[in-house]
Amino acid sequence: MRSMRDFSAGIGFFLKGFGWVARNGRWWGFGLIPALIAFALYVVALIFLGTYAFELAEFLTPFADSWSWQGAFRTLVGIVLFAGGLALAVVTFTAVTLAIGEPFYERLSAAADPLDNEIEQPWWRTLPRSIRDSLVTLFYVLLFTVPLFVLGFVPVLGQTVVPVLGAAVSGFFLTVELTTLALERRGVARKERFRLLRANLGVTLGFGVAVFVLFLVPFVAVIAMPAAVAGAALLVRHHIAPATSAATP
Repeated sequence: MRSMRDFSAGIGFFLKGFGWVARNGRWWGFGLIPALIAFALYVVALIFLGTYAFELAEFLTPFADSWSWQGAFRTLVGIVLFAGGLALAVVTFTAVTLAIGEPFYERLSAAADPLDNEIEQPWWRTLPRSIRDSLVTLFYVLLFTVPLFVLGFVPVLGQTVVPVLGAAVSGFFLTVELTTLALERRGVARKERFRLLRANLGVTLGFGVAVFVLFLVPFVAVIAMPAAVAGAALLVRHHIAPATSAATP
């Protein structure tokens, strides 16, 4: 029961992020700029993947040349490839958007989560570290998603258990990315950030899965990105690392 309450609380923090940006409209507009740039890049990439998905499936399955049902099989592979690309886009969209809009989102996170003892560094110093941390996170994402991608071909299992596990994995790492700004402002290094989020797994998954599901809807990711950053800051402030937060104004 506690895990379900924590999961629901995580969803609640995402909704609180929407409430915060709704009350602070200029920050919403401010946070849309890098999200729009990243969205345009991903649209082009996904259109390219969708256009050539069948050709890519044909290239990856030469063993099916003699099969009587090769067309249906390769169509299925193409669909899975596009779905995998879409899921990967959802996960990496946050990292790419945060990298593009580092100065934007640092200020937004600081506004949602003011600290008395903030560890401040110029963005040109934090940006290389953020990119490096994002690449490490992407490695872990692929470590989990590649086996899940393969299991997606298993009948029944691939249509039931695998999507749920995929959403959980993607949700966890989305929370990792989104809470980075608030935790870095507390001087929390990457390994410690992972430890904190694992220790609060229920709320971490609730927040991340809600973001993941919403980000699957075209263009919604752009609109919701500022709310996700604000919600992550509130999640850190009130649940993940409240002891180091300033008093709530």
